[in-house]
Amino acid sequence: MIKSIPLNKLVPSPRNVRRGSDEQADLQLKADIAARGLLQNLVVAPVRKPKGSFTVEAGGRRLRALKALAEEGVLEADHEVSCLVLGGGAEEAREASLAENFQRLAMNPADECLAFGRLIEQGADVEAIARRFGVTVRFVEGRLRLSALAPEIFEALGAGEITLDVAKAYAAMSDRERQSWVFEQLKGSYSGNHPDSIRRMMTQATAGPNDRRARLVGEDVYVAAGGRIERDLFSEDEGERWLDLPLLERLAAEKMEALADEKAAELGLAWVRPTLESWVPYELTAGLQRIVPDREPLTAEEEARIVAAEAEIDALIPVIDAEDTPDEERREADNKVRELDCEIERLRDKPPVIDEEVRPRLGTFLVLGDDGEARLERVFYVELQKEPEAEGADGSAGQSMNADAPAAEAKASDQSKPLSRALVDELAIQRRDVVAVHVAADPDLALDLAIFLMVERDAAYSGERTGSSLLALAPSDPVFGFKTPEARATIARAIAADELDRSWASAATRADRLDAFRALPKEARAAWLSHAVARTLEASANVPGERRCGFHDHLGTLLGVDVAKWWRPTGTNYFDRVPKAAILAALDEVGGPAFAARYAGLKKAALSEAAERIFAGEVIAEVELKERALAWVPEAMRFAASAPVVPDADETPPWEDDPTDGGEQSDGTMYEREGRDPELDGDEPSESIEEAA
Repeated sequence: MIKSIPLNKLVPSPRNVRRGSDEQADLQLKADIAARGLLQNLVVAPVRKPKGSFTVEAGGRRLRALKALAEEGVLEADHEVSCLVLGGGAEEAREASLAENFQRLAMNPADECLAFGRLIEQGADVEAIARRFGVTVRFVEGRLRLSALAPEIFEALGAGEITLDVAKAYAAMSDRERQSWVFEQLKGSYSGNHPDSIRRMMTQATAGPNDRRARLVGEDVYVAAGGRIERDLFSEDEGERWLDLPLLERLAAEKMEALADEKAAELGLAWVRPTLESWVPYELTAGLQRIVPDREPLTAEEEARIVAAEAEIDALIPVIDAEDTPDEERREADNKVRELDCEIERLRDKPPVIDEEVRPRLGTFLVLGDDGEARLERVFYVELQKEPEAEGADGSAGQSMNADAPAAEAKASDQSKPLSRALVDELAIQRRDVVAVHVAADPDLALDLAIFLMVERDAAYSGERTGSSLLALAPSDPVFGFKTPEARATIARAIAADELDRSWASAATRADRLDAFRALPKEARAAWLSHAVARTLEASANVPGERRCGFHDHLGTLLGVDVAKWWRPTGTNYFDRVPKAAILAALDEVGGPAFAARYAGLKKAALSEAAERIFAGEVIAEVELKERALAWVPEAMRFAASAPVVPDADETPPWEDDPTDGGEQSDGTMYEREGRDPELDGDEPSESIEEAA
């Protein structure tokens, strides 16, 4: 039966099945009872001592909230509480406690959102709702943001098709169109249930306050120009987002252009071209020859300051890596390390030493650092000069160096008309064979021609036919538009392509370009060959199926490829995109079960962040464990061992014809014994500014 019992006659039951609790939830319950009273009665059972008392078998949290309100003076000590009194013994009381807790159904987050929205429609404000329900203002704002999700996402939340964390990731930005687009892109995919991946896609078309462009422009200028800023209510780390990326790009580009003009005038250079990247994209250097000048030496004071700053960074790293470091202290240490890195970079950014006679012909690029500071690229360039076109009889520029070419072609065309198509085709085949027999007899020319035909499309455009089927086209990648601008191998490939000698590409005709290419030094032609062959390699992974290529395993073995030196797993490229079990398995592989168990209790996002630091060698650990972590790569990135290729016993490899010759074969062809590019291996270019200019 239902009975009103004084609060001071109610005591907790030792039989209550609920043992755990949530401090924040308890505070919310207390605030709710204070605002609206007890909405659900307690379930109690009578006890003999003390006389007239009852044990609370179901509703222990409500009892604690009532007692706390009584201690604070909000309720009287003998406040009447509505209770359902059980008539059975201890067993019935225990079952009642279990049933009430077991059958309780948590409110669907979508219903919570709609309920808060109705309160706002009825005139309540966010602060009042937060007080009435014992939650924070940000919690209420978050639920209201969720209620404004794109309809299909909100419906999925209400139907239980997506979790609350996934919905929060979509609500990182209030743009419904982008929410719908991302939802459609990820629907049914593996990444569709990963909040980190969703949040990353939602914020791709925005920028944070630490974005290099945002730091360059500044918040005041951006807002004054009409830029919008929105805060992610569900992530402490993401903070605010700058929504109008095209506007930010324009403002940053305008400021960089102004700074570039100032630098060109200040240094007396022919030109300074700005880029919003932190490095010079390859396409910007087309038609330019790269020059690396010497730099002014560091002073003793500057060298001492760099050493001191590096020592400060070394002292801060353990603070950042320690798991028990408070968040605020870790943020301060991170900011300090960033400041010291920028200071070191500024000290080392010494002015170049340039001959004043050459300076007016040189140009360079203005890049944008991660700290938002514009800096001149350390490399200078000269523009390749194109050969002047021949003048016509009237003094105007002609279309060809040979003014009689059109007439000659017309005459040849007239002469060929009497010949039948079949005869022309037969003569063409025989003519081809005549050329082919000569090419086959000249290995030097054949190699130069092969390289030229493979790379000429890359370096220069021409409508002329090549008369050959030889190509070295890049294959289509399995992921369209995939970019890895921060990957070490990607950067190395871009640098290698940037350093190729392109002086031959400016010649007017394909024939002239071939002659100019053949005139290059042997090392320059070999670099083009390496570039051409490397760009034909298809994407492959060490996994069963179509992406597995055993021949690539053999190449990896021949080349001694150490993947770990070129690619390290991060949250973005790996850990955010694999299950938690896969991350723990990787930790087990490098540190054993006990090491992996240390991180088993972390949530996925925290585990991913910790794994990124561990496998980057940024966590204090045993030397052996750190070495294993730095050498670890996932199975898909590994190269399986393959059997070496052994030549026949009676066959002598062509590169061993002359063991005394370290650079050429006995027949004069241009293969290098080790096939190394000296610049990629760390050697400085030997060309001086004066020679290049």
